[in-house]
Amino acid sequence: MEHTQTHDGVAVPGEDSPTSPGGSRLVGSDRVLAVLRELARYPDGVGLEELTRTVGSPKPTVHRALGALRRAGLADQDTRGHYLLGDEFVRMAFAHHEARPEPVRLRPLLEALAARFGETAHYAILDGREVVYRAKVDPPSGAVRLTSTVGGRNPVHATAVGKLLLAHQLDTAEDVRKWIGETPLERRTPRTLCTAADLYRDLRAGRTRGYALDDQENEAGVNCLALPVYATSPTAPSGAVSVSALAYRTPLSTLLDALDEIRAVLGPLGEPPR
Repeated sequence: MEHTQTHDGVAVPGEDSPTSPGGSRLVGSDRVLAVLRELARYPDGVGLEELTRTVGSPKPTVHRALGALRRAGLADQDTRGHYLLGDEFVRMAFAHHEARPEPVRLRPLLEALAARFGETAHYAILDGREVVYRAKVDPPSGAVRLTSTVGGRNPVHATAVGKLLLAHQLDTAEDVRKWIGETPLERRTPRTLCTAADLYRDLRAGRTRGYALDDQENEAGVNCLALPVYATSPTAPSGAVSVSALAYRTPLSTLLDALDEIRAVLGPLGEPPR
């Protein structure tokens, strides 16, 4: 039987139906967005053949999506014939990012923390069961750097920033059990807290002391201390700032010894408005 594929609501015979990674059919603008997202994975550009394989759509379909993106300035083609994100897309992304008040306000603080410890400083927010990094400052040139990226995500329960923010939403052991629900918590390392009881104890401790720790729970060899940031709300943190460090170089004890210094760097942003 001949397959049909819709193009912006119009059925076109003879094409297989491209699907998203989750198995749902991609049509119209969803298909174009899937190609756009895939381009972001190739900062040096990607050929049409490889892009076709990774998107999982017929070559004519991907080529049309690229044409639409190029007309909008969101994709370009280099001299090798490879496709990459267009300058207009990058311009819009950076303009939007810089217009966000929190990253702009927090960047000098992250820079101070990165310079002080020679480690990476992050600002992250809560998004469901994940944290999203809104700002990142790497240590000075020459130091080993983490692979985290602005816009990147990690599981809430495995990160200091996530546990700190979650502690302000889940007060009781029953709250934690309901939040976990039927979906098991991912064990990122042997130290990840994956039971409701362990996570509840850690959230309660973090809420009491005002900071949270990640003792190599998200990534082996990396530990983290996180503190709340009250940039938009007088009652709950808008996000959290963390110092993420290589454990062999800056152990948790070093970060804890400098807790008052870190709080001083955050200043008023680290305290709920009175």
